[in-house]
Amino acid sequence: MSATESSHHNLDKLTAGGLLVAVGIVFGDIGTSPLYTYRAIIEDHVVDETLALGGASAIFWTLTFQTTLKYVLLTLRADNKGEGGIFSLYTLIRRYAKWLLFPAIAGGSFLIADSIITPPISVSSAIEGLRPLYPDLPTVPIVLAILVVLFTVQQIGTDRLGTAFGPIMMVWFTMIGVVGIAQVLKDTSVIRALNPVYAYRMISEHDHGFWLLGGVFLCSTGAEALYSDMGHVGRRNVQVSWIYVKLCLILCYLGQAAWLLDHQGRPLGESNSFFGLIPDWFMLPAIGIATLATIIASQALISGTFTLVSEAFRLTLLPKLRIVFPSDARGQVYIPAFNWLLMAGCIGVVLYFKESKNMEAAFGLSVNLTMLMTTILLAYYLYTRHVNLFVVFGLLALYLTIESAFLAANLRKFANGGWVTLMLGLVIITIMYVWYRGSRIKRRLTSYVSLKDHLPILKELSNDPDVPKYATNLVFLTSSDNPLLVEDHIINSILERQPKRADLYWLIHVDLVDEPYTAQYSVDILEPEEVVRITFQLGFRVQPRINLLFKRVVEEMVRCCEVTILSRYRSLQRHDIVGDFRFIIINRFLSYENDLDAIDTFIMNAYFALKRLSISDEKAYGLDYQNVTTEQVPLVVRPAEELPLKRVSRPTSSPKTDKAVG
Repeated sequence: MSATESSHHNLDKLTAGGLLVAVGIVFGDIGTSPLYTYRAIIEDHVVDETLALGGASAIFWTLTFQTTLKYVLLTLRADNKGEGGIFSLYTLIRRYAKWLLFPAIAGGSFLIADSIITPPISVSSAIEGLRPLYPDLPTVPIVLAILVVLFTVQQIGTDRLGTAFGPIMMVWFTMIGVVGIAQVLKDTSVIRALNPVYAYRMISEHDHGFWLLGGVFLCSTGAEALYSDMGHVGRRNVQVSWIYVKLCLILCYLGQAAWLLDHQGRPLGESNSFFGLIPDWFMLPAIGIATLATIIASQALISGTFTLVSEAFRLTLLPKLRIVFPSDARGQVYIPAFNWLLMAGCIGVVLYFKESKNMEAAFGLSVNLTMLMTTILLAYYLYTRHVNLFVVFGLLALYLTIESAFLAANLRKFANGGWVTLMLGLVIITIMYVWYRGSRIKRRLTSYVSLKDHLPILKELSNDPDVPKYATNLVFLTSSDNPLLVEDHIINSILERQPKRADLYWLIHVDLVDEPYTAQYSVDILEPEEVVRITFQLGFRVQPRINLLFKRVVEEMVRCCEVTILSRYRSLQRHDIVGDFRFIIINRFLSYENDLDAIDTFIMNAYFALKRLSISDEKAYGLDYQNVTTEQVPLVVRPAEELPLKRVSRPTSSPKTDKAVG
């Protein structure tokens, strides 16, 4: 079985453990939406049958079209060797059109922005359930404490967290299904809300009908995180577990609709239709279970965001940060610096909005924009897979219509807090664009020279005893895709200034491929025992640990008698002493000798400012510091115009003048 076939076999493998983990880490966000969705729909309006039944109807059909059809049945099929998420989708189609980068950047940016709102609103919604019992309870400190603990345990890894969270979420979904059906049995007529006519009536007949869609949309906000988390548990496990999850969600929403029918004629006020389903004797345990469920809801989006950000690093869309692999499970990543930055953002949201009802305006707008971008990319993916054009354009028109309607309703919340996530998304878009554009400018301005033309002089330098030996093995990282070309600054580093004599020159090139877990290499022996090039082909999910990978390749080449790495000093060679390895990292900095327009000045200055925040190349490539030398080379984006400098003769002083001066 090939690696690709094996990957898809694992993707479609259905296991009891996989189902449990899927419930634990994939459906947390969408699973806790009953806590706040109905409240966002009703807001300060008087409860009536139109709101009660129309809300349940709109929620049911939103979950059916948005979550079930678009994500669970369609989008999960657009996997990249088992990996999901908007950037994985982008890598499948980016070779077909350059403009696809922009919806990918926008979608990824707004999903990251949404991850700053989801944990605060989810946890706050649960903790505020204590207010009817304890009216004077300060909820903000409790929410902050929970968030700090949540982000602290991220380093454990979603594999262990998912195993622990799975049973809790099973209890949660079972609980909301049971309390929902208990209320439905009191008024079975509420089942008529599944008829889409009631959703239409709410939109067309209520005074604020269309704008109520902003609240309805909150029931589906976890769908995009569901796609990002697919690689952690597999597509089949997500699809099958969704059947039970959706059933419990629908029962809970129908139960809330039945409860609202019993409370017509007045606004909800501080009441919550979800907690209205809970018997008084079970209120405290239910709040405890809800709190745990909202913590898990936050975990679902956080783990998906880690995956998203790590993909952005590999695709040169964000400055690199240190990535940790907390377990051997496939797709598990943890990014410490981003974790603490995310925690700081969540704390800021809690302190600014204070209550979950104030966060509802900011919640949903950014993920709505992400869904729109995913729709565009998904349609293009289906087009490249030769799906019938009528089907492609039909799906595109359907979801652009649905999601544009939700977006228009959500934009009404802009002044009341929606600007927060929109601003965060635009900031992240700017960072991604600057980093991508700056990286492209750097690559475009890199000059390459023929390696073949320089092989004779490298060989001569390597065997010249008059030049002090710099290292036994000298290793450079090259960005050249062509084995016969190399950057001119690498050749200059070897031959100019202080010549770097070595017994063996190594060139290492890392080729990032679109398949997530590819790990292979090829070797070009350009000059036996003098110049060797190694090309690593690594997937965008593979950590480029060059120190480890290079060591394994060298050991393999030694076993095959392709190179000799023993020291060439006679006194050491007799004792089989291995020669030293020295890596040269060449960093580029923006030269002062540049004449840039305003846009290029902003792009390059911002790029190098961001570069100072990213980890160094030696850290990014896993190199040992004691074997690394860093050199700085100026980058000239656009040479300054030459000044008309003219040489003049210095006037000769007369003897009389000289005497006077003397």
